[in-house]
Amino acid sequence: MSRSPAAIIIGAGDATGGAIARAFAAEGLTACINRRSRNSEQLEALAQSIRDQGHKSRAFPGDARNEAEMIALFERVEAEVGPVEVAVFNIGANVNFPIAETTVRVYQKVWEMACLGGFLMGREAARHMSPRGRGTIIFTGATASLRGGSGYSAFSGAKAALRMLAQSMARELGPKGIHVAHTVIDGAIDTAFIKDRHPAFEEAKAADLILSPEAIAANYVMLHKQPRSAWTHELDLRPWGETW
Repeated sequence: MSRSPAAIIIGAGDATGGAIARAFAAEGLTACINRRSRNSEQLEALAQSIRDQGHKSRAFPGDARNEAEMIALFERVEAEVGPVEVAVFNIGANVNFPIAETTVRVYQKVWEMACLGGFLMGREAARHMSPRGRGTIIFTGATASLRGGSGYSAFSGAKAALRMLAQSMARELGPKGIHVAHTVIDGAIDTAFIKDRHPAFEEAKAADLILSPEAIAANYVMLHKQPRSAWTHELDLRPWGETW
């Protein structure tokens, strides 16, 4: 079996994660997509849709919060596909609860999904990339990475911690040739979740006030292809009309 460079996408859903996977596959990498096992059918459908476009993709269901599963994921991809050149952490875990109604279970689960999973992916990516002296690690952040909104204590805490993880890794791994980047996605994204909740979604989308998953993905590819004499660590992406 021929080996090819791999891009691991953690949190490859139907919108942003799927667009990121397609974008890296179009660049000639094998998109190795990950999502929880209960979504394995959707994950395989995404992988097949990428293959139908003439590109390479494989589905690897699993829980990003599980240390053993993340270790095994990277080892499988390295053994069965090829060297991991890109690793993207794209799990959201966006929830809103008044502070008095935020349970320990909610707070801990959100932290595990949005931060612990990022740590496990980042650590395993670093372990495999460091000996080769190359690779790109990208963490998807949010408005909550920078400021805590009302009702977002769990989400903001997790995303802020993920941002600090990315900074620490960038300072440690940059001199070793590994590009670590954190993106701040500041605005509503064109997803089914947002469409169901946005009071005027179609009008906002027509006015370019909704982030396009494909446009986000194009920026991720750009980060990977940057010459190391001018690396970006943090990139904020928002619609032109977003107030910030």
